[in-house]
Amino acid sequence: MKLNCSQFELNAALQLVSKAVSNRPTHPVLANVLLAADEVTGKLRLTGFDLSLGIQTSISASIENSGAITLPAKLFCEIVSKLSNDSPLVLSSDDISQQVELTSNNGSYKVKGMPADDFPDLPLVESGTSLKLNPLSLSSAIKSTLFASSTDEAKQLLTGVNLTFDGYGLESAATDGHRLAILNLNNIISESNDKTTVTNIEKFSITLPSKSLREIEKFLSTCDINQPIEFFIDNGQVVFISLDEIITIRALDGSYPNYSQLLPQTFSNILEFDRKQFIASLERIAVLADQHNNVIKINCDNSENLIQITTDAQDVGAGSESLPVSFNGESFQIAFNVRYLLDGLKVIDSNSIKLSCNAPTTPAVFSPINSDINFTYLVMPIQIRN
Repeated sequence: MKLNCSQFELNAALQLVSKAVSNRPTHPVLANVLLAADEVTGKLRLTGFDLSLGIQTSISASIENSGAITLPAKLFCEIVSKLSNDSPLVLSSDDISQQVELTSNNGSYKVKGMPADDFPDLPLVESGTSLKLNPLSLSSAIKSTLFASSTDEAKQLLTGVNLTFDGYGLESAATDGHRLAILNLNNIISESNDKTTVTNIEKFSITLPSKSLREIEKFLSTCDINQPIEFFIDNGQVVFISLDEIITIRALDGSYPNYSQLLPQTFSNILEFDRKQFIASLERIAVLADQHNNVIKINCDNSENLIQITTDAQDVGAGSESLPVSFNGESFQIAFNVRYLLDGLKVIDSNSIKLSCNAPTTPAVFSPINSDINFTYLVMPIQIRN
């Protein structure tokens, strides 16, 4: 293999595919990135794969000899990133030594690799369901729910986001057992799809790992919003394709919990208030709440159009804020983890929000008012000992 390429493009590609390289590989070759040069297409293809998440991208290169090799991801990335970005790079290797020589204007480096044949094939879906998705809508679905997924690996399915496709719509949901975020979108399926194909697709759900979806979110931020993303799924393997980039994800096994049954059907107390004012008050109160268990209390008196937000950080101090509201219901007091509230409120794209609740020990639901976005954020209150 011998080729000439841009340091800037090679470095960007390496930074991308390295996201899919395992920190604790089960096999030495999984700590490597695969480089494959094709003189016919004039492309250098780079791949990272940890058996769960796979990322592949291509860059243009002047290729003298085709070939493939795997190189230690961390070491090779660091070397390339330190080189001058205005210097062309020459990469050359031979099949005997399994070593790549990297030459720039400043000098040369040799990196020992492993045979490309040892690298596992990136799973590509050749059959199953195929759709074209709106990248902006898909990004919104991930961003609006990803934060509510669990970080506890023992909870398995809850460490992912559940995506339910139905016709042209998508319901995205995530929960960690203490909170639940749900977003419904009607325009996720691109109009460039064959209408017969979309009509014939049965409703289906998949749960994708949050770690992998964070990379999808970054990937979508670089995509042309006017160009649909190719989406394939078959036997639990999901593939996203955009131009020269491919990301594969292994879905989590099992049936996601029936979260809809957690949502109360009716509410005895409904409060409406300004989202930005509420967030500002919570962030000020959080300075003290963070010093002691993150708990804040919301007191609402139906004789006044105000709520009182308080916290008591033992041996540190206390805080109180008042906020105007529109209130329908009985006087009550309810407590929350302030960080849970802030996480959800910051993804609601609406000036006004509604808090619906019943008893201080039953789920409370936040939702936007006068918005086209169908978003629901359920938070379990914290029980208060008087």
